[in-house]
Amino acid sequence: QVQLVESGGGLVQAGGSLRLSCVVSGSIVRIYAMGWYRQAPGKQRELVARITSGGSTNYVDAVKGRFTISRDNAKNTVYLQMSSLKPEDTAVYYCNVEGQEPHVVGVQYFWGQGTQVTVSS
Repeated sequence: QVQLVESGGGLVQAGGSLRLSCVVSGSIVRIYAMGWYRQAPGKQRELVARITSGGSTNYVDAVKGRFTISRDNAKNTVYLQMSSLKPEDTAVYYCNVEGQEPHVVGVQYFWGQGTQVTVSS
């Protein structure tokens, strides 16, 4: 079973920084991409940042220039460095992995439990 364990969320003042981490473990053969999503109260879940196995990245416009997604392949870990945080960044942040399990055809999608990020004014 593939598991995603997140950490790094918390309460921070506007303008501050946080670094989220997500460690991937379990019966995964290949990871095609990893990403971070967020969901604020009353809003749908949205993609924040994504990084492919080849290292390509993309970001939602609202976080460009402030957030950086990266990965450590040796540790099976993906990070989200968040700087210049704004109150509108407040949300539950979820780690996502697009990967392949043994004996399973096609891409599987896995989710972390979510970690709360709260940015105060």
